[in-house]
Amino acid sequence: MAKIITVQEALSKIKNHDHIIQGMAAAEGREFFTHLHEIADRVQKVHIDNCLPLKAYSFMTEEKYKDTFSVNSWFFSGDLRKAFKNGNVSYIPNHLHFAGVKRAQHITPEVYVGNATLPDKHGFVSLSTSNVYEKLMIERAKTVILEINPNFPRTHGDVEVHESDVDYFIKVDYPTPELPDVEPNEKDEAIGQAIADMIHDGDTIQLGIGGIPNAVANALHDKKNLGVHTEMLTTGFMKLFKSGAVNNKKKTLHKGKMVCAFALGTKELYDFIDDNPAVMMLDGNYVNDPYVIGLNDNQVSINTTIEIDLTGQCASESIGTKQFSGTGGQSDTATGAQRAKNGRSFITLYSTANVKNHETNEREEISKIVPTLRQGAGVTLSRNDVDYVVTEYGVASLRGTTIKERVERLIGIANPKFRDELLKKAKEIGYI
Repeated sequence: MAKIITVQEALSKIKNHDHIIQGMAAAEGREFFTHLHEIADRVQKVHIDNCLPLKAYSFMTEEKYKDTFSVNSWFFSGDLRKAFKNGNVSYIPNHLHFAGVKRAQHITPEVYVGNATLPDKHGFVSLSTSNVYEKLMIERAKTVILEINPNFPRTHGDVEVHESDVDYFIKVDYPTPELPDVEPNEKDEAIGQAIADMIHDGDTIQLGIGGIPNAVANALHDKKNLGVHTEMLTTGFMKLFKSGAVNNKKKTLHKGKMVCAFALGTKELYDFIDDNPAVMMLDGNYVNDPYVIGLNDNQVSINTTIEIDLTGQCASESIGTKQFSGTGGQSDTATGAQRAKNGRSFITLYSTANVKNHETNEREEISKIVPTLRQGAGVTLSRNDVDYVVTEYGVASLRGTTIKERVERLIGIANPKFRDELLKKAKEIGYI
């Protein structure tokens, strides 16, 4: 068995200028990174790449460590958004299926740190909750450190790593990090039902994070023979499987299997995926490849956006120049679904948001359907790749439409109080 060491011994392996890759979300290697800041007095310029970290680690949130540790992320969490002001946090633009591949072409990681299950009788550990880029980086890193945890689910697919390919193990015993279910509100339910009405028995589904995707899942329990091909396996998918709505029998790719690249949710979800042959966790470079996604007949992708302009451009990861989250798999899954036979892609958003007016210091309601995106906004999904857009006011089909038609249809699902102003602006700009 690879050498078992303490956290402090693992930290002693880190050197000046090392580039460390952190597992994604629940696979992040919580014990190691909780203590990483403790070596700030002996190392210089250590770089950490992460993706949706679930904890406010001192090394990335406390300003006093900004000159020692730099943080590069494929997908921001709330803690990273707050830490950005320190000046040592940067976003890595990416499509999720290429995230690890392209990063590995740019840098060679000295160290990989993540989570795994205990080794089985054959000497294999399971990477458990994520294989978006983890196995790839384990193969590329000069030193591999895995926290082995008896509480983590043993998953199947392409997540097995033999102990001979691991340099050091750290024995830990903390619960698998959870993402609580977000309870859908009235707007979520209206959007969820509108999408559910357009999903057919036998469709294969991809869902993202948040109240709207959860509302969609809640509205699908009366469907039959649904399949799952998704980057993120959620608690909502587990509930659909247990209710009988999902059985994967009609899939044209990996029939009978729920396919994902990572899992994040409640303890009930982790208990469900533990040693469950119905769940395949495969390499994110494969799962999220638009060509692969398109091999699923009747593939449906459902994602959310922050802001959409009247031509269909979606800013789903930033608010103006402020990085909010990340591209993730939105472009992968939206374009992949549209490659599929009878495939469909949905982009969802509330029609309005309540934001702080910095001049009056009061909150005001604004339209999230806008004439033009905010200056500096990152375009997550090109207007060429937007299919259906859904708000609580209805569904706008943009497939094959002109700019004029898009303007009319998107104004039609905007909040009524903003429709006249949107039409006026569209005419001023020259869209119509």
